[in-house]
Amino acid sequence: MAATTGETFEDIYDYSVTKHSEFFDFAFRHFNFVHDGTYSEVVNKSALIETVPEWFKGVNVNFAENLLGKEDDKIAITEVTERYEAPKHISWGTLRSEVMQMAEALRSVGVRQGDRVAVVSGNSINSVKVFLGITALGGIFSSSSTDMGVASILDRLVQLRPKFIFCDDAAVYNGKTIDLREKIKGIIEGLSGIQEFEGVVVMPRFIAKSYDLSNVPRSTSLSKFLGRRNSSAETARFQFTRVAFQDPFIIVYSSGTTGSPKCIAHSVGGVLLNTAIHNQLHIDQGPGDTVLQFTTTGWIMYLLTTVHLIHGARLVLYDGSPFYPNTMSYLELISREKVTMLGTSPKWIGEVKKQGIVPKDLVDMSSIRTLASTGMMLPDALFRWIYQKGFPPSVYLENVSGGTDIAGAFACGNSITPVYVGGMQGPQLGMAVTVFEEEEGVRLNGRLAQSGTPGELVVTKLFPNMPTSFWGPDAKEKYFKSYFEKFNHVWTQGDNVLMIPGTRRLIFVGRSDGVLNPAGIRFGSSEIYTIIEQKFPQVSDSIAVGQKRPQDSDERVLLFLKMQDGEEFTPKVVADIGSVISKALSPRHVPAFIFETPDIPTTINLKKVELPVKKILSGKAFQPSSTLANPESLKFFYQFIDIEKMAPPKSKL
Repeated sequence: MAATTGETFEDIYDYSVTKHSEFFDFAFRHFNFVHDGTYSEVVNKSALIETVPEWFKGVNVNFAENLLGKEDDKIAITEVTERYEAPKHISWGTLRSEVMQMAEALRSVGVRQGDRVAVVSGNSINSVKVFLGITALGGIFSSSSTDMGVASILDRLVQLRPKFIFCDDAAVYNGKTIDLREKIKGIIEGLSGIQEFEGVVVMPRFIAKSYDLSNVPRSTSLSKFLGRRNSSAETARFQFTRVAFQDPFIIVYSSGTTGSPKCIAHSVGGVLLNTAIHNQLHIDQGPGDTVLQFTTTGWIMYLLTTVHLIHGARLVLYDGSPFYPNTMSYLELISREKVTMLGTSPKWIGEVKKQGIVPKDLVDMSSIRTLASTGMMLPDALFRWIYQKGFPPSVYLENVSGGTDIAGAFACGNSITPVYVGGMQGPQLGMAVTVFEEEEGVRLNGRLAQSGTPGELVVTKLFPNMPTSFWGPDAKEKYFKSYFEKFNHVWTQGDNVLMIPGTRRLIFVGRSDGVLNPAGIRFGSSEIYTIIEQKFPQVSDSIAVGQKRPQDSDERVLLFLKMQDGEEFTPKVVADIGSVISKALSPRHVPAFIFETPDIPTTINLKKVELPVKKILSGKAFQPSSTLANPESLKFFYQFIDIEKMAPPKSKL
């Protein structure tokens, strides 16, 4: 994105939120989406945000049609697995043709506009073809990853009520190939009472071996399914089904840690417009780019990766562990494929640093233009390491925070303003982000937080990538409660942030319900995590939460440490951590108790989850969600409800 003479990013951003209808009108026309119909207004500017008003009424679009604009022989997608069989490539022309074949096969079995079709698959060309095939018909797509358990997958699919599911027959991770037929049978059994469900199409994951499906009921192979309709004449006549700009085309799921995941329906036009604003205006995405985003199909980044096709970028899809057989193999992939945009997480960057690996000294990383980090907060130490040691200094580091709720970013980077250590460069264009003082209660009017102080992240104006709805029972009530109940007439995300005066940089402190508050001193757990990561290499991971039981007059902070293999948890470790935190932050930041834990609870996307631990420690009722990757790890924390009875660690020195 290049500013014109006399314009700064702040000028452009101010225009995008003060004249937001005009800005989105410009963006829609500028990106020249394939569409039909006309609109008389962008959106009803007088509508309250909680009414979720319709955008670009009168315009019809199709997701797949907009992504498949190219038809040449250049590679559109490269697929690689950790098994390192020969990479699979598919050209733009072949991708378009095979998506149309998939759509025709779906149409032949009665799939129509509004029907739901899901995949349970790895990050593969096949999953993309299903995605674009169902959306080509105006249907609704949903995806879950093969590393999820049957119960977790069914928590999603029972609410979705899909007509068909496409499942991989096998998965690979960390050197193991896993036969998924028993998982498929469990999914089929769990959906037996869903009237809309008609069956499973099983996709062969690896060329070398295809599994026998004779004992898998209500299933058919992918080749047989596609054989229903596969003529070139039908493909040539194929017509994409254009739907209203606001119509849903994908359902994604919250990574909530209690209860069933929320089913969030996103509109085709809202996602196309919002992602184009980010990818083209903020980071200059174009047809010369090659994008590698490490993700599973169960994460919002799967959608946000696939949509790069609209800009003519080539996708590199990777399935497996980025550390198998070693870290170098993944780095060599990045170099070999000449990746220009690498999407990753602080977890991967931190592990590479911890292993003493310096990527730029080991492989050619000169092709990388953008290094995008998301999924959790990027510690300041990793900002410095990326530029001072790990990657070429020409790399543009974009730290992004947004997520599943909006299929996009609240805060991200831009190519105009400087990159400072810590946080995000600023809000995304068109997102009227501000910070409210934290208050207890609901239906509050809200007060602007003092400049530079933490508070609640809110969005004060309409934006097109708000979910079109939730899916399932009590959807309207759940939607309102999730985003509009606390503060009147604004979107409340539930994040605790602060905005740096002068630069509008945003620092994400943590989730609002997880902010630590001992003796009235509010701070984020990330402050403690940063110190642990920087100063205590013998600690593998940590989790800090507040405990306030009914009998407690004040909250206290508890810190749990997972030690590296071979490292011992001792009173000296406890004392050293307390001393360093006291000096680096303040004595009030020092946890009241520090204990060892065998594991840290995380979501299936490897985000550590604090709220379940906080609820357990505070003696509150808690039902773990199936979105947790290791729910059994929570059992350990129940013993700390009566923490006064716990013995301090004993030294073995």
